[in-house]
Amino acid sequence: MIINIDELKKFEKIVNYKFKNIEILEKSLTHSSYSNEDKFYTKVNNERLEFLGDAVLSIVVSRFIFDQFPEYPEGELTKLRSQVVCEDTLSIVATNLNVGEFLLLGKGEESSGGRERKSILADAVEAIIAAIYIDGGYKEAQEFVLENITQYIQIAVKGKIISDYKSFLQEYYQSKNQVCKIRYVVTKEEGPDHEKMFHVNVLVNKVVVGTGTGKSKKIAEQDAARKALIFEGQINE
Repeated sequence: MIINIDELKKFEKIVNYKFKNIEILEKSLTHSSYSNEDKFYTKVNNERLEFLGDAVLSIVVSRFIFDQFPEYPEGELTKLRSQVVCEDTLSIVATNLNVGEFLLLGKGEESSGGRERKSILADAVEAIIAAIYIDGGYKEAQEFVLENITQYIQIAVKGKIISDYKSFLQEYYQSKNQVCKIRYVVTKEEGPDHEKMFHVNVLVNKVVVGTGTGKSKKIAEQDAARKALIFEGQINE
């Protein structure tokens, strides 16, 4: 099923960018499994956009860390960039933006968990970057990248490559040799079904160390873990 215009407009609000040509947004969310499976679907998939988005992402992050860390030699800049511009980070960005909900996938890919597959989510983020770049220019693409990536640069600078905030939080407490039980508890749900907002507390040994919100339980849990890491001084606000 092709994404309807209301869904695309909903996603525009999530990424905080309004497209002049909304068809390119649809293309960025179309996986090859969908275009290959549906013979009536004449629009191309997002693979070419991934290629361009990867380049735009690289130059935006490269320029940012080049300016922010003038003391870093070439080798350190390369290492830092590779830690940030990677599948793990981009898949987290995709989860934060709820990209999986909006993807066009083939039936086989859908049934095998494609909406949560890291590689598919990461590629979609690159395609979205390219779509914004083509539609609105470099500055708009730069703003999107930095808004969603800067926090992970801060983490990478600490020498910590993350797979997600929840895993990072678990690893942090394990590194302190603490025996602890981490739980995520939904404290409130509000809003209509199509715009639900979840509130989650993360508890360590029954003590609340972080409170998060999000459009899904997963996003709210990640946000709560992020707040806990800020509380513990492991990442910056």
